[in-house]
Amino acid sequence: QDYTWEDHGYSLINRLYPDVGQLLDEKFQVVYNLTYNTIAMHCGVDTSMLRRAIWNYVHCVFGIRYDDYDYGEVNQLLERSLKIYIKTVACYPEKTTKRMYTQFWRHFKHSEKVHVNLLLLEARMQAALLYALRAVTRYMT
Repeated sequence: QDYTWEDHGYSLINRLYPDVGQLLDEKFQVVYNLTYNTIAMHCGVDTSMLRRAIWNYVHCVFGIRYDDYDYGEVNQLLERSLKIYIKTVACYPEKTTKRMYTQFWRHFKHSEKVHVNLLLLEARMQAALLYALRAVTRYMT
């Protein structure tokens, strides 16, 4: 809450490595905004709340929480098997199994499951960058 990508990380990385902040931000935004507007067999669905819940849950796993987000959405939108999968992939990727992959969202397309993986890996990368950049900021001040 006191050190975010939008407010702090982006500008610091751009100061240290010009244009890298823009490239990373674009990469995060592309994955975050990627959608076919479908969920399983339903078309024309706004998936923004689900994508935000996945992103914020990954950040929460790494101890990053935002005051302006209702974490009740995470419990509403992410079933237990999906939360276990997300936490395992984000924290212990070597323990991820095919069975775990098949257990969450059984009626969903593989492309939707791949999107979950993209979301969680980019959110994990952003969380790691936030910790590193916050340490650099503290060192510089």
